[in-house]
Amino acid sequence: MKALILAGGEGKRLRPFTYTRPKAMVYVAGKPLLYWIIEELKKAGIGEFYVVVQHHKEKILEYFEGQKNVVFLEQGKEYGTAKAVESAKGKIKGEFIAVAGDHLFSYKTVKELMASKGKKAAVLKEHLKTETYGAVVVKDGKIKEVHEKSKDPPSKLVNLSMYKFTDEIFSEIGKIKKSSRGEYEITDILPGAEAVITKEFWMDITWPWDMLKANELLLGQMPEKKGRVVNSTIKGKLVMEEGAVVENSVIEGDVYLGKNVHIGPFAYIRGPTSIGDNCSIGGGTTVKSSIIFPGTNAKHLSYIGDSMIGENINFGSSTQLANFRFDGKEIWVETEKGKINSGRKKLGALVGDGTKFGVGSIVMPGKIIGNNCWIGSGVVVYRNIPSNRRIFVKQEWTEEG
Repeated sequence: MKALILAGGEGKRLRPFTYTRPKAMVYVAGKPLLYWIIEELKKAGIGEFYVVVQHHKEKILEYFEGQKNVVFLEQGKEYGTAKAVESAKGKIKGEFIAVAGDHLFSYKTVKELMASKGKKAAVLKEHLKTETYGAVVVKDGKIKEVHEKSKDPPSKLVNLSMYKFTDEIFSEIGKIKKSSRGEYEITDILPGAEAVITKEFWMDITWPWDMLKANELLLGQMPEKKGRVVNSTIKGKLVMEEGAVVENSVIEGDVYLGKNVHIGPFAYIRGPTSIGDNCSIGGGTTVKSSIIFPGTNAKHLSYIGDSMIGENINFGSSTQLANFRFDGKEIWVETEKGKINSGRKKLGALVGDGTKFGVGSIVMPGKIIGNNCWIGSGVVVYRNIPSNRRIFVKQEWTEEG
């Protein structure tokens, strides 16, 4: 069996992290989301992978370069899931599994799908928020209708974007017309497909704070792997990659440390937290329930709580990322889609790649900072900051005596 992974999407809801990478390459539990998708497909017995790329394709090609049995297919200029699947026309023969590149799922679901009898099948699951997905009507074990993001969904079953097709599907795709969104939707050819209704784990990574939940789940499943730990207190599960070091520090909960990560001296890392390759956290810095992408430094007295931090970020001494409202209410985030309730009472900052923080800077809960920003000393970030901005405080200095 072969697998086709649709990883070309931009993922605007996952900004600022998808300004510089496709959504399938956001980091969760120390690895890109695409890595975890492939690992789960391998557990289901699949050994041949076709990955559809488009937005920032170089990130995927660079990370998976040299991996056996991984073939990259480039999606053309036309948008939609049907056109993404069509990228495999002439490349894949016979049966194959197709999955989205922004979901987490259990290999058990994949095996259920592989066991289906028809030439095309789709995985469905009961969901509380049916109106935010494709609600599916099933009759006699077959999909009858798909209602995309209906305000009055006719079913509690949602489409999980996991399919089994044969190469005959490509002729059907050729007959699809553009949807009202201006895209070619694979759901247009689902009527008549076998309905595989699962109760296994599945999770959609839609918003950045979904990454925090996924991080916790994946870290909980990882086996412990300790490395060099010097004069430190470990109260939880520690997963350390080659070259990682912990010295004179405290680790609590489930914590992942990537290659060549240096923790300490006197750092406090509280899980669930993942820290990517080549990061340095020390000098009285606290990191709590966060995701830190590779190449970030926070060496002096900083606080990073319930936050998602991009690549190559530098925290000046005493940078503080606040994560809790005075009134204790859930934190709303201003996004390109309007104000969204994160559903979390603790949520820190979402910081894009290459940003630098000056000494004593502060970020209020749920604020988004774009890529390559400079946040000057003493600045309090109380609203979102677009990419490539330099923010400084004008100080009025009065001298007496």
